[in-house]
Amino acid sequence: MPITLFWMIVALFFHSPNSVPAIENLVSTLNPAIHQEATVDDIHFSSIVIDSHVDTMMHVINEETWLPEIDIGEETSLHIDIPKMNEGGLNAAFFAAYTTDYYGNNARNVSRTLALINALHWTEKNNPDEIQISSTTHEILNTVHQGKIAAIPTIEGGYSLEEHNAIELLHQYHDLGVKAIGFNWNYSNALGEGANRVYGDPEKTPSQGGLTDLGAAVSKEMNKLGMIIDVSHMSENTFWDVMEVTEAPVMATHSAVNKLKNHQRNLTDEQLRALAENGGVIGIVFYPLFLTDEPEAYVTDVVDHIDYAVNLIGINHVAIGSDFDGSDMPIDINDATDLHKITDELVHRGYTNGDIQKLLGNNTLRLLNDVEEAAEILPDSSRDWEHIKINPSFEMGEIIDSSTPLLTADIDAEADLKIEDSSFRVIVDGIAYDADYDSEASTISKQLSEPLQEKYHVVTFEASMDDNETIRETRIFYINGN
Repeated sequence: MPITLFWMIVALFFHSPNSVPAIENLVSTLNPAIHQEATVDDIHFSSIVIDSHVDTMMHVINEETWLPEIDIGEETSLHIDIPKMNEGGLNAAFFAAYTTDYYGNNARNVSRTLALINALHWTEKNNPDEIQISSTTHEILNTVHQGKIAAIPTIEGGYSLEEHNAIELLHQYHDLGVKAIGFNWNYSNALGEGANRVYGDPEKTPSQGGLTDLGAAVSKEMNKLGMIIDVSHMSENTFWDVMEVTEAPVMATHSAVNKLKNHQRNLTDEQLRALAENGGVIGIVFYPLFLTDEPEAYVTDVVDHIDYAVNLIGINHVAIGSDFDGSDMPIDINDATDLHKITDELVHRGYTNGDIQKLLGNNTLRLLNDVEEAAEILPDSSRDWEHIKINPSFEMGEIIDSSTPLLTADIDAEADLKIEDSSFRVIVDGIAYDADYDSEASTISKQLSEPLQEKYHVVTFEASMDDNETIRETRIFYINGN
């Protein structure tokens, strides 16, 4: 895409009240690859293609240590790797940190979630010219313009969020770039009831009700932070409660249409209409079990669900959310290199080029932008912190030998900046501590006295400013031997 065209699109996207139509009209006018007579490849590879759910990171880590070991910058046997994404024209994906419920073991739920977020940061570090973590609409567009893949961190299963740590840990996830959180992976938890309507304990104790008070508080805080509430895997009760609470659009990142396949993971017509009224989007999943009663599924089954949703709620509220590397695929979709077959079938069914662009990525971009517009707290990347910087003493994902580490960061502040001891905090796994400040060494630190359990942990060093703003630096670390 020409540079001038790209920045015209960016400008329209952020300033036009009808941003998506404006983008599509401009592209169809100025880009010869989007003319009606364009080939399927022209349409597909000239679109911004976004997949709203892939589970690749759970295959990147070692099953025993949870340390990352498979570099998707190289060709792999997975549905998703960087060569396959490039070949398939997949520009961006929601990379899920998936955890089921280690029932009664919050520390393990935290650790598993962080292991998968860390794996994505490790992947970016190993492939800086190919993939970049991007959490805002502007970052995603910039990354795609640079010819890189935009990796959007998300969480599938909010089992790490409990009464004692939810809000602080949510902010730490936001620091790490997490853009969307699905409260459940089928099992119920402290946030609300999951699709299976049971808890994850060995007895699979039945649950009841929908969104909890904690779930409502987390929903509102996610609205403030510009994070997407993912309603896939929720029970229907929880879905309706979320729709009452949220003040921003939501997304079903990987679900399908219940009318075509009666399954607890699929959305009813009433839910789909509510999603559209909310301004939300459904990412149609590729998992055969959710698509058809037949033993096998095909691309045509995926597009049947797209068709139904489009006819019911309109073209602006439907996208794709494959579940690559998290489920079986249709017979004719082997991996990400086959995404063009979705475009081929959409062309065959008479969708216009502009509508195909919406389904492949523009609807997801519009949702992201709308959620950000509703936010109250700007991301740190949009602020000017030149007068003070926090430099943690270790890198993202660093291995630490002690289970009671001294967590330290250097403070680089302007000479005339007055710093009070009380302005600093250290937050570990959602638990906040007052920090020790050494004015001579210009460091803040926290010596942990209770041994940390499990492998992965997250620490945030925070300084509060006179204007009630805060500066934060957040790192994941690994305890060797846990």
